[in-house]
Amino acid sequence: MTTSRSTPPRGGAAGATRGRSSAREPRPAYECDACGHQPPKWVGRCPECSEWGSVVESTITGPTVSGRVVSSRMPSEPARPIATISAAPARARPTGVSELDRVLGGGLVPGAVVLLAGEPGVGKSTLLLDVAQQWAAGSGSPSLVVSGEESVSQVRLRAERMGTLHDQLYLAAESDLASVLGHLDAVKPGLLVLDSVQTISTTGTEGVPGGVTQVRAVTAALVSVAKERGIATVLVGHVTKDGQVAGPRVLEHLVDVVLHFEGDKHSSLRLVRGVKNRFGAADEVGCFEMHEGGISSLADPSGLFLTRYAEPVPGTCVTVAMEGRRALVTEVQALIGATVAGSPRRTVSGLDSARLAMVLAVLQRRTERLTLHDREVFAATVGGIRVVEPAADLAVALAVASGGLNLAIAPHLVAIGEVGLTGEVRRVGAVPRRLAEAARLGFKVALVPPGCGPASTGAGPEQMRVTEVTDVRSALQHAARASAE
Repeated sequence: MTTSRSTPPRGGAAGATRGRSSAREPRPAYECDACGHQPPKWVGRCPECSEWGSVVESTITGPTVSGRVVSSRMPSEPARPIATISAAPARARPTGVSELDRVLGGGLVPGAVVLLAGEPGVGKSTLLLDVAQQWAAGSGSPSLVVSGEESVSQVRLRAERMGTLHDQLYLAAESDLASVLGHLDAVKPGLLVLDSVQTISTTGTEGVPGGVTQVRAVTAALVSVAKERGIATVLVGHVTKDGQVAGPRVLEHLVDVVLHFEGDKHSSLRLVRGVKNRFGAADEVGCFEMHEGGISSLADPSGLFLTRYAEPVPGTCVTVAMEGRRALVTEVQALIGATVAGSPRRTVSGLDSARLAMVLAVLQRRTERLTLHDREVFAATVGGIRVVEPAADLAVALAVASGGLNLAIAPHLVAIGEVGLTGEVRRVGAVPRRLAEAARLGFKVALVPPGCGPASTGAGPEQMRVTEVTDVRSALQHAARASAE
């Protein structure tokens, strides 16, 4: 005869009671009397200071990190009511470059660290050299430009060409972090420009210059120095093939502001787009123009994206695109080629190819006289701007229909709206701001989605006739009527 032994249940009320009582009881810990080291269990010899018999048991309560108890200590500065804290040290100081100040939210904050990323040759060094000169001339404190990719003579040649020479603008060519910190001690600048962070290395960290470990360590050290001394710092960063900031993503979390410098090498237009900004809006865009003498701000860039015709031309339509919170009047052009056998080409420049294919399918299906399935279609924007938002769908559809039907659209008409697969025109954001910008440039007629006109919103430009269109077919009819007037 066998007897079975019963094992107590692991769970149940008794287990829960024991769990609650043990959670309330302080957990025993061990600490070395000689050096303060806290081993996870009792040992006869301290593994830190090698002292025998110095590890004693002590009951310590508090949070644990990786099995070790973290004790509290007095902070260096006590917490204060928010109303008693002055915001003056965090006020932005203008850089003197208006479009960059627009993106930054008014200027550079002392102690802030800005990461400016862009493709090689887009103009990052040129822009920051102008910023450093403007800072040296207007802020009363020196500015320091440290180049890890060029010699000081090469930077001087660019400064002469741009006319950015100033006694308070200092140049240095360094690739070692300790030397950079030495220049900060000697110059005591209010602005530091480091071009680029991938070229700086430190001997105290393993890895090759530009590697993940080196870039993280250099950036963390520069952020600490900038906060401690109140130095506005701009770090230039490389980008990968897909346009992202090269290096670890932790860089974007360490810095206060992340800016992307965009532009086509074949166009003079440059855009500085805010991605992250702890001191202002993160969706602003600054417009610049590259020329032989350097780079300059474009306060009103809408004229770059329009073509003035003596007579209306088929295949064109104007829309209003939003770059951040800035409205830009942009012209869309379309050319309908001859009928070809097989698969016709669909070529775009500055537009989204997927959205063009969708708009062509909607026009083919929802209109009677347009035949596009066997014809080549070319669509582009004017001035090198890239428009990928759905609000340009209606203008693309009207431009394609205008070219396919050989019907010129009135030059004073703008079209705003997203086109759905059933041919309906959907609402988009910031329509009042778009209409105000179009009215400022002299446009008289606007086609907008339902619910976006003055009759629905109660506001609109008085000098502009705003018409709500429900679908692509009605938009074509109103565009033809406006062209005949």
